[in-house]
Amino acid sequence: MVITRFRVIEPAGFTGRVDAALAVLRARAGFLDAVLERSLDEPDLWALVTRWENVGSYRRALQGYEAKTVVVPLLSEALDEPSAYEDPALH
Repeated sequence: MVITRFRVIEPAGFTGRVDAALAVLRARAGFLDAVLERSLDEPDLWALVTRWENVGSYRRALQGYEAKTVVVPLLSEALDEPSAYEDPALH
């Protein structure tokens, strides 16, 4: 699971960029699902949660021209914090 948080000033432009990035990610092998949520307590704080078969699938999804021109620019707007999580029962 990848949780990427953002501080958003202009929601309309932001959600359009998220939609474009998700269109790219949904086409990648290993993608399971995604949800975009907005904080009730801090309306400018948003979280994009994506689920993947494994961390390798997520990392490979960020490769290639389309990901580098659509997904990576969106991710560059994210808060600088850890974002990849996995089930501790896997270890």
